[in-house]
Amino acid sequence: MLDAHPLNSLGFAKPPSETRVVVAMSGGVDSSVVAAMLKEQGYDVVGVTLQLYDHGAALAKKGACCAGRDIHDARRVAEAMGFPHYVLDYENTFREAVIEEFADAYLGGATPVPCIRCNERVKFKDLLQTAKELDADCMATGHYIQRVMGAGGAELHCAADANRDQSYFLFSTTPEQLDYLRFPLGHLASKAETRALAAKYGLPVADKPDSQDICFVPEGNYAAVIEKLRPGAGQPGEIVHLDGRVLGSHRGVIHYTIGQRRGLGIGGVAEPLYVVKLDPESRQVIVGPKAALATRTVPLREINWLGDEAFESRAEWQVNVRIRSTRPPRPAVLRPLSATEAEVELLDPEEGVSPGQACVFYDPDSPRILGGGWIWKGR
Repeated sequence: MLDAHPLNSLGFAKPPSETRVVVAMSGGVDSSVVAAMLKEQGYDVVGVTLQLYDHGAALAKKGACCAGRDIHDARRVAEAMGFPHYVLDYENTFREAVIEEFADAYLGGATPVPCIRCNERVKFKDLLQTAKELDADCMATGHYIQRVMGAGGAELHCAADANRDQSYFLFSTTPEQLDYLRFPLGHLASKAETRALAAKYGLPVADKPDSQDICFVPEGNYAAVIEKLRPGAGQPGEIVHLDGRVLGSHRGVIHYTIGQRRGLGIGGVAEPLYVVKLDPESRQVIVGPKAALATRTVPLREINWLGDEAFESRAEWQVNVRIRSTRPPRPAVLRPLSATEAEVELLDPEEGVSPGQACVFYDPDSPRILGGGWIWKGR
């Protein structure tokens, strides 16, 4: 009897040459390195890039091709490394699944996180299904997060480099998706290592800068995008203090976010004031002192649970939670209300908590991500 083939680096008991992997290629350095690395290791690599919106129109650049610079860059990498590359037109899907909700959430006074919805509804759903239709054994991405095999199956763990960790944006990855996904960069100690690999492979994107903005919001101008999607959304209204005083006027609720202090345009007040609530129906921006921003209880829905035990098997869970991607996790008590709803009690109040944000759960004693949910109503 022949010995079973040892597991390859992607976890399959067969040679890399017999293992097909679809790489989700954004045109950036991270996913390009993943594709090049797997190709060099002998895998049957297929690159796929999604055209999510008209880059040329979004950026209003003369001469920008409608497919965008990123698609061109991904194609160049595939040509350089010698593997097939496909571009899929997902503009309608992306608009319906991500952009429309983004606009509606902003108009509703929420602070949406469209990158999570894109991973959840487009990349890890439709693109993942496409990978399966291409007979791929798995799909790899350039995300900085780790997939670790545990006693109960594949687990989601934070990236080795805390500064690059993308767990906040991937909390809604389901166990079924996690079985199929691979994240080859999650173990790297720094982005410098990724760029060094890009240079080693001679990739044309080795020095390409990281993108900072949401892809369909050029220069970070959210309000301009909302105005374009929802004409008339920037209607003016009143800036009102929590005590009822009208302090001034504003040029549209969409220009403000919970916790904002600068650019309120109100003078003659002794105390620093912050946006504590947005009321789109009355077109009011409500302001108050910093203390009014403090939130201890956070209601959640659309829970995605990644723990080994059933979510409702306990009355409460001791976890760390992250409510903003830029802040470290902090201790909290998580209380399930149903399979998909919960309440989080923060041990120390957090400022600027807004509906539309994500709340991600972490194991206090390990780098493991236990899931998360969406904040869905104000205090």
